[in-house]
Amino acid sequence: MQLPPDDLHRSPRTGYTRAHWETAADTLLAAVEPYATEDRALYHFPGGRESVSGRLSDGLEGYARTLLLAAFRRDERALERYADGLAAGAAGVWPRIEHRSQPLVEAASIALALRLTRPLLWDRLDDGVRQRAAAWLGDALHAEAWPCNWELFPVTVGGFLAEIGHEPEASAKAIDRGLERIERWYRGDGWYTDGDGRKFDYYNGWAMHLYPVLHAWLAQDERLMEMYGGRLSRHLADYARLFGADGAPMHQGRSLTYRFATTAPLWLGALTGRTPLSPGETRRLASGALKYFLDRGAVDHRGLLTLGWHGPDFRVLQGYSGPASPYWASKGFLGLLLPADHPVWTATEEPGPAERADASTPLAAPNWLLQSTRSDGLVRLHNHGSEDVRYDPFYTRLAYSTVTAPSSSYDNSVIVGGDPSRTEIEPLGVGEDWAASRHRSGSGGAVTSVVLARGAVEVRAFRVTGVPEGTEIRVTGWSADAGTRSELAPAAGLSAPVDEPAAPEPAGAVTTDPGLFVVLARLTAETDPEPLAEAATVEVTGTDEFVVRWTDGPVRRVRLDGSGVEVT
Repeated sequence: MQLPPDDLHRSPRTGYTRAHWETAADTLLAAVEPYATEDRALYHFPGGRESVSGRLSDGLEGYARTLLLAAFRRDERALERYADGLAAGAAGVWPRIEHRSQPLVEAASIALALRLTRPLLWDRLDDGVRQRAAAWLGDALHAEAWPCNWELFPVTVGGFLAEIGHEPEASAKAIDRGLERIERWYRGDGWYTDGDGRKFDYYNGWAMHLYPVLHAWLAQDERLMEMYGGRLSRHLADYARLFGADGAPMHQGRSLTYRFATTAPLWLGALTGRTPLSPGETRRLASGALKYFLDRGAVDHRGLLTLGWHGPDFRVLQGYSGPASPYWASKGFLGLLLPADHPVWTATEEPGPAERADASTPLAAPNWLLQSTRSDGLVRLHNHGSEDVRYDPFYTRLAYSTVTAPSSSYDNSVIVGGDPSRTEIEPLGVGEDWAASRHRSGSGGAVTSVVLARGAVEVRAFRVTGVPEGTEIRVTGWSADAGTRSELAPAAGLSAPVDEPAAPEPAGAVTTDPGLFVVLARLTAETDPEPLAEAATVEVTGTDEFVVRWTDGPVRRVRLDGSGVEVT
């Protein structure tokens, strides 16, 4: 992708300006055009993979998600092409919107795009085309959604149809129904779960906040804006910490192939004025993520977004991922709705949280501890509250980072009796430098876990009960990637460490004595860190108690028992 020269005066961190975002959008839109059908209603991208919904639905997905990009870019010539596709698609080419069907998802992108560009696209269509398109979209008002972020797709369609006066009563009901349903998943502090359970990931930003806030903003509904905008602002205070200094988002959760869609809530906060972030920090984080992926092969030689993370990588895909799925990255171009003279485009870039200082940040709602280090720009997420067994290993590992991916060798796990399963995760609390949880192992035992963090160093402790003496228990650390170093050293009750395993195998230590055991762990990109064993000493003071003495910091006393975890 040929981008403008870097502007290191305005953007000393990334070099990116609005011109870079515009060029990226234009290049992506130009690249997809050859893959449109003759009537422009479907976009069939190569990729060697078809989603579970089938080729026709995948073609609709290609239309809808790239239309969203054209809408954010407000590209009138491109929108003319999509107008042709809308006329053909609504006349019978597109599959109908049915209960829990993929076209419901794509209808939301189409409706949002039409609402955002109404003077440029919708208002210029013939009456017959508008009637057929509204009728096709109207099925979304009555379609049952999957009980997750899908509940917001009828809301988004309803918002547009209500605006144009199509089925106003049904549209209002669809909006109220969807917004009411997501309330049961709000956990406070700006965090939602993606449906029942404790599924915390990027769907918070690119779905659970995006659609309600945009609807409230477009409808000029002050009551809804106060509620959903306030939640977004609170969320962004945490969300900004999920990006590494190199621009990488946290490698956790599902649908990671959407890549820089992670920037959507950052732009949304600036667009609506509901953000704690400065304009320079907002653009630095967003541009950092776009640059991160463009520099690492997210776009192939044809100019197409690939199915994967950097380049093609089927490990990050789900069954619903088809050739056009990556184009939900279009959400990342939301910032182009801001005028060129908006402070988010004119301000000088400011460093993000990972660049400012070492920090351990507790997030109470998901029961996460975020650990970032300025010296190497890494961010680590200690997961003591998020779980979705459908998408393991991207939910159930003990830790994730901005520079590593879950390994097939079960990094960041407690493997009891040869079984690495971690289910029924029960949060036990977080503090300024710690997080704890309890889970059920596949062998039937119960594992209570706590992590304490200082700088890049972690103290991880586990208490395993309910398994026979002689059961092998293996604790693993980080799976190191290129340019990083993983270490793990037993501090109590474990042996046989692998201090520096061959990448990407995780470091590990073992025991056959269920009970309390402790390790020191570290993931770092520093070339010459202090010896891990010198960072802290650990003294076990009872069957469920130990003391951590940080060499350059405080003394922490920890108790793990049947009632929970106490850190003082």
